[in-house]
Order: sequence, then C-alpha cells, then structure tokens
Amino acid sequence: MRIGELARRSGVSIRSLRYYEEQGLLASSRSAGGHRHYTEEEVDRVAYLQRLYSAGLSSQTIIGLLPCLEAPSAANSNAAFDRLLEERDKLVTHISGLTRALESLNELIAANRAHRAASGAG
Repeated sequence: MRIGELARRSGVSIRSLRYYEEQGLLASSRSAGGHRHYTEEEVDRVAYLQRLYSAGLSSQTIIGLLPCLEAPSAANSNAAFDRLLEERDKLVTHISGLTRALESLNELIAANRAHRAASGAG
C-alpha cells in the first residue's frame, strides 16, 4: 500500500509516517518511480508506535527499545526491561505532578466560587 493508504488506515498523518521512516521506526520499499510502499504489517506497526508515543516515550527511547522488543534475547531483554521500568516511573511521576496541579486548580475554583457566591457575583 502507498503512504496515503497507510495514513488513512492508521489514522496518522503522512508527515508523521515520513518522520517515523526518517527515524528508522518504519520501513518501506520503493517503487521504480520512488513511491513508498508498505506491507499490511505496517498498519499494526504504526499503531504500536502510537501506543509507545502516547505512553510518553520519545523517538530516541523507542529506537533504543525496538530491537529489544522485536527480537528479545538474553543480551538485550534485561536492558529493555530496565528502560521500560524507568519510563514507567517517569510517567508515574508526571501523572502525580499533574494530579497535584489539578487538585490545586480545583481548590482555586472552589475558593473563587465561594467568593463569587458571597459577593453576589455568581
């Protein structure tokens, strides 16, 4: 399939697909005219990449993890596991910070509502 079809089926922009390819995250074959062609498996690959990105992993982190995740071995699985734990811990810390920020915002909103109600503005 060509890049436009992959973009449509995966819900990812053509620009993102080109970026994935530039980063070595996605591979294509080329036609005689230079058009990219992708296999059916690339639809799942793009979905997988999107899950890793949505988990907060950077392109560089994903590039480092892919060999470990795609072809695990004794040599690389421990390193991948440690890196996944590290990324999860970063995400947990980020979520905790966001939760504290949300709680603070909710407190400010409650205080503002109370003030508005007391002053007749709300």
